[in-house]
Amino acid sequence: MTSISFASRKFLAVLAGTAAVTLVAGCAKDNEIDVAGGVGITSTRSACPAVAVPLYTGDITLFDPATSRDASAVDVVASITNLTPQCNDQAEKVYQQASFDVIATRRDAGPARTVTIPYFSTVVQGGTAVVAKRLGQVTVTFPEGQVRGTGRGQAAAYVDRAAATLPADIQERITRRRKAGDQDAAVDPLSLPEVRAAVQRASFELLVGFQLTQAQLEYNVRR
Repeated sequence: MTSISFASRKFLAVLAGTAAVTLVAGCAKDNEIDVAGGVGITSTRSACPAVAVPLYTGDITLFDPATSRDASAVDVVASITNLTPQCNDQAEKVYQQASFDVIATRRDAGPARTVTIPYFSTVVQGGTAVVAKRLGQVTVTFPEGQVRGTGRGQAAAYVDRAAATLPADIQERITRRRKAGDQDAAVDPLSLPEVRAAVQRASFELLVGFQLTQAQLEYNVRR
């Protein structure tokens, strides 16, 4: 993914921080163990990949002339919005689909116009490992006399259910019932390095963003 390498470490680090398991502990607060009732932590994670737009890739600015970066040369500004996931996790291959809208404005209202903008969809495992990438195009249509245009795109990915499922021993350590007086009753299992690592390995994201040139990405970072 060379065209977004300038910020890849930044946005992947942010996403890695969101991959932790969501916790529910009976009537206890999140990340606590309900020792009074002898209840373990209940994992509510899903095999479906999380869906997100990576940092700096959800907007694109097109200039005319293309080499200018003056405000007066801004031709079209577009943003990805309404990213909506739809997952089928009933088979051995989990199918995650994500649709999204592109909302754009152009500098001048004029004749009807279409603008084609490239985008990518990437599957990331554990917050850092890119396991698949696809490129697509979304067409934005500006009606005659209007400065606002819209388009709609779609991304999809398959993930192995086995890879997205926590090992049985790790799941047992997270959800095992604990009672007051147990040696590990006050220990959050997700604080253990081996448990955190297993959760991270089983966490996938489907990332969707504009396929930016290096110059476009640097423009987004600076603004």
